[in-house]
Amino acid sequence: MIRRVAVLPQPPLLIPELAAGAADECAELREACLEAARRLTSASPDWVVIGAASGAPEVPEHASGTFRGFGVDVGVSLSRVTGPETELPLPALVAGWLREQGGASSVRVHLVDPAAPPGQCEQLGRELGEHAAVLVLGDGSSRHGPRSPGGEDERAEGFDAGIRDALAKADAGSLAAVDPDFAAELGAGGRAPWQVLAGLAADDGWTAEVLYSAAPFGVAYHVAVWEHA
Repeated sequence: MIRRVAVLPQPPLLIPELAAGAADECAELREACLEAARRLTSASPDWVVIGAASGAPEVPEHASGTFRGFGVDVGVSLSRVTGPETELPLPALVAGWLREQGGASSVRVHLVDPAAPPGQCEQLGRELGEHAAVLVLGDGSSRHGPRSPGGEDERAEGFDAGIRDALAKADAGSLAAVDPDFAAELGAGGRAPWQVLAGLAADDGWTAEVLYSAAPFGVAYHVAVWEHA
């Protein structure tokens, strides 16, 4: 039985060494993510992770990697049994870092293609089986305000308000209903992972808490924890 789900963003700025001058500005977001990670570990030291990467590559268990490609050689591992270093996609790197910070033993990463249709995402969620702790990684729209990397779009605020409300209510149906084309227009990379969550959490009995929801750098970041009775 899935007992706890943590929904987090995946900006490299979470890692203090990569945040550099923005470390203080990221402090509230980082602490919310670490609190969610600690709660996940309290449910189980072994996590299942859902993220998105082009082509949905397989991620080896026990692999290690580094944020070298993002500017700083910060190494991470997907388990306490460190395997050979490989080139890991961003969701796996962030999951490895969160594993270490949250005191978890291992993470098993499942990746979905960012363009996967909603039905395929939900089916993956249903097929994942029963796990005590699930981490879902994905950012909201990248088009909030003049600082946004994707270019400002006035529709971004309403889109992410809807995502925040769905996360706050453990509303799997609303996540399942997110239009993939609209999400892509707004640069919302979390759409596919959120719809995997909609598949695995389609039953009743969930409660939720949003720990953080803001767009400090023009990209919306949501942090929430869902629990099943």
